[in-house]
Amino acid sequence: MSAAKTARERVRAEMVREITDIARTHLAREGAAGLSLRAVAREMGMASSAVHRYFPTKDDLLTALIIDGYNALGDAAEASQHDRTDPADRWLALGHAVRDFALDRPHEYALLYGSPVPGYQAPQDTIAPAMRTTLVYGRIIADARPTSPVAVSPPAVIAPDVDALRSVMPGVPDEVVIPAVTAWTALFGAVSFELFGQFGDTITHRREIFDEGMRSLARYLGL
Repeated sequence: MSAAKTARERVRAEMVREITDIARTHLAREGAAGLSLRAVAREMGMASSAVHRYFPTKDDLLTALIIDGYNALGDAAEASQHDRTDPADRWLALGHAVRDFALDRPHEYALLYGSPVPGYQAPQDTIAPAMRTTLVYGRIIADARPTSPVAVSPPAVIAPDVDALRSVMPGVPDEVVIPAVTAWTALFGAVSFELFGQFGDTITHRREIFDEGMRSLARYLGL
């Protein structure tokens, strides 16, 4: 019975992998809003009811793609930190890992950080994978304990938000939390600006511009 169960699990895992691989190609062609279980089943030469056994709804399939995407980015973020100890170097490596992921897998990045899919509500299952890259950043800031040259005590009204943000940056003083969040959002803003064509033909040395921007943010953070 154990061997039979293992075989069934392997078959199921292979089917899920094939469905999600095909779904990613559809994501690239039609976008998340145009993703269709029926179209995926048709490409696989299966009845749509067979695909529904693995993904009962389109939202279930989207959730699987989102979790896969966050985990792939999390893998890249964590790998970027290997054998690095200097905080600024760790920050630069993380920034380039995010940018490389976005350029290599633009449609997955757009699913994670682009416009929300109409009618889709991400379930709790997506939270832990989504946090992996953020936690890498939080460890950089917590380990470095930077003194940002622009740091000032935040106003009392945002104290609850500062406390919540410190959950990924333990031990970081209040005045550093907001600059840290600003730098983090600037990283994704720079990546999205490039990926979604906002530079046009104005900027051609994009990797170099990105690198210098990340170095400026490191100075802003006091790394």
